[in-house]
This record gives sequence, C-alpha cells and structure tokens, in this order.
Amino acid sequence: MKQHIRLLSSVLLALLFSLETSASERWVVLGGDIAETLSALNADINLVARDDTVLYPEPLTALPSVGYLRQLSAESVLSVQPDRILANQHAGPKEVLEQLDAVGVTLDVVNAPATLAAIAEKVRAVGGYTDRPEQANALAQTLTDKLEYLADLPPLPSTRTMFILQHSGLTPRAAGRQTAAHTALEAVGLENAFAAMEGYHSVGAEALVREAPELIIMSARGLEAMGGPTALWQLPGMALTPAGQKQRLIVIDDQALLGFGPRAPDLLLALRQDVEAILNVSPTALAAP
Repeated sequence: MKQHIRLLSSVLLALLFSLETSASERWVVLGGDIAETLSALNADINLVARDDTVLYPEPLTALPSVGYLRQLSAESVLSVQPDRILANQHAGPKEVLEQLDAVGVTLDVVNAPATLAAIAEKVRAVGGYTDRPEQANALAQTLTDKLEYLADLPPLPSTRTMFILQHSGLTPRAAGRQTAAHTALEAVGLENAFAAMEGYHSVGAEALVREAPELIIMSARGLEAMGGPTALWQLPGMALTPAGQKQRLIVIDDQALLGFGPRAPDLLLALRQDVEAILNVSPTALAAP
C-alpha cells in the first residue's frame, strides 16, 4: 500500500513539475495566422515576443517585436531569451532558424498551404503543440462548418472582380491566380478579372480597360496609402471600367482575410454579404453556423 502511495506521489510531483515548467516557458510566435490561432485556443499566455506580422489580437501588439517574419536575425530573436518558437512556414531565413535550433531553442514550424482547407489543419497543429487537442478539434470543426456553408450558397451573378492588395504610384497591384486573394474570390463566388496572370502584378490603364472589372475589392491599408476612394477612382483607366463607372468598392482587412487564420471563414461570409448588398441580390449568408 505504501509503495502504491509513493508511486502515486511521484507521478503527481512529476506532473506538477511538468506543468510548472510548461507555464514558465518563454514562447515567441512568428506569423500572424499562428498568433491568431494561439489566441483563439487561449494558448498565448506564455508569449514574450512576436514578429512584425502579428497585428491581432491587439494585446499581442504590445509584445516586443523580433523583426519581420521573412528577414529575422538570430540576435534579435535570442535577445528575448525564448525557450520555444512557434512559426508558420514563411519564417526565415532558413539559416537563422538553423542557428536558433543549434543553440537549443525548441523550434516548431506549422507548414500549411495557402488553402481554405488548411485552416482546420493549422488549428489542429497548433493545438497539438500547445496541448489543447480537444479545443483545437472543436474550433477546427466550427471553422470547417462555416466554410462548407459558404461553399453551398447559391451562385452569384457573374461578376468580374479586381482584388487590389496595394498600389505603387499610379499603378495598382492586382491579384492573379495562385494567390490567397484569388482563393478568397473563388470561395465567395466571384470571378477574378485578372486570373490570366499568376501572382500579384502591377496593372496599367490598358489592362484595366481590357479586363473591365465590375467590382473592386481592396485592402484597407492599400486604400489608405493610395489616398482613399477618390484617388482610386482617379487611377488611369479606372473611370472606363464598369467598377469605376458605378464606383463599386468593398474594403477588407487583408491580413485577417488572406492570412487563412481562424478569422478567415467569418470574414469570407461577411464579404459574401457585402457582395450581395452591392450587387442587389437576395441575401443568403445571414444564417451561417
């Protein structure tokens, strides 16, 4: 009997030590989508630093930044004395990550493609790294249900849409295929007017007139940098497009929508509602799960 009690005591002490060690670990998060997922799982309590792409939730922006996600330095990351780093696949350069691993920092990288289906996988991966598998499975199922609901909505009227991520001078930078923006447009039921090109490219007046977008979707940051809606409609060639003539514009939070984190399904449903309103079609996305 005493042996069983000693054994039980040893197990409890080991568990308490494990919990105490885990609670005292210093974590750094790299990638806005991973930070959002940590927060959604209430797993952000050990965070001591972030990178520049972590802009949500707002309390995390008060944490010190170790630099830009793709251009990190080992010195900057090590300055916050991390025990663990949880990063998305874009963190780098590779040499810096290897240096961090070499000095004993635990590095976990969540590799997920820029697809809507990968959102649930990403949530489950973060849940696994943070010992929250049940919460992660529940959240992943909720997000999957919302995406399935969106996919089952009736088709929208054919609408050629231009997604502007940012602009340079008088030339807007539009999204082609093989981009997160293209995926978002397809998910909502819109036709990408610039699907013939791949990636994000600057689009001149001639291309604007030729592709004739009927609707513009633009990031809030890009629109602000451009100088607001008035500046948008004054871009060369824009006034000759159906979108420019009717001044059809929807402004979105590009990081929240295109980062494919936990907020993306709700924002896609909200975008669908905005599109329905601007096209004057019957609303169908109001009873989402």
